[in-house]
Amino acid sequence: MSGRGGGTRERVLPPALRVPLGVAAGLAGLVVLALGLRYAGDGGPGRVDGWLVPSTADSVRPPWRYAALAVDFLGEPGGAAVLMVTALAGCLLLRRPRAAVFLLAATGLTVATTTLLKHLVGRTIHGAGNLSFPSGHTAFATTLALVAALLVAGRRGLRRTAGTLLVLGAALVAGAVMGWAEVALGAHYASDALGGWCTALAVVHATAWLIDRAAERGAARPGTGSATRPESGTAARGVAGRSRHGRGV
Repeated sequence: MSGRGGGTRERVLPPALRVPLGVAAGLAGLVVLALGLRYAGDGGPGRVDGWLVPSTADSVRPPWRYAALAVDFLGEPGGAAVLMVTALAGCLLLRRPRAAVFLLAATGLTVATTTLLKHLVGRTIHGAGNLSFPSGHTAFATTLALVAALLVAGRRGLRRTAGTLLVLGAALVAGAVMGWAEVALGAHYASDALGGWCTALAVVHATAWLIDRAAERGAARPGTGSATRPESGTAARGVAGRSRHGRGV
């Protein structure tokens, strides 16, 4: 029983959250596909983008501009490195090596996916050389929030409703804050930020499932069943011996 419990706590995707988060990830993937098709090869804001932010110039002034720049820095290489080192240190201090692997894999795959999608979709902002869809900053921030929330939900043993609300709520807050900063600074359209948020949601769920699957297969490979068979056979022979001894008396 303790082994099973430990294995459940070690999983990066709590079993109770697999279905609801899987549905959310599937819907997020469809949103990315729809937005990618809609804005493929585009070089300007969509109708909703233009309604939210009339132009692609910076739309905030101090002191909010300073706040937006600070948030944006967390998605730049320097800020992202600080966040990653801090998060990895936390995983190792808590003795969660699988969580550390999950963190590295999820962020790496999210960044790779957003980079690939930018070249496939080809949407630009401020000129042909600035690919914008989906927002990598928003995807990165959302990924970190998702990973942290999944680990908290698993560690606390949250049930389906509470765990789902925690994970999606954390992702929504992180994505909204980073998305606001990117749009406010004129680095992305609002639909780019939405695309980044949805990309992270889809990639993180798939990564968590694959890591748990690979770890469980690796744990089952030594063949724990074969180790228990000799013991059960010895016990059976002992019982048979005692039975024969009893009959002899």
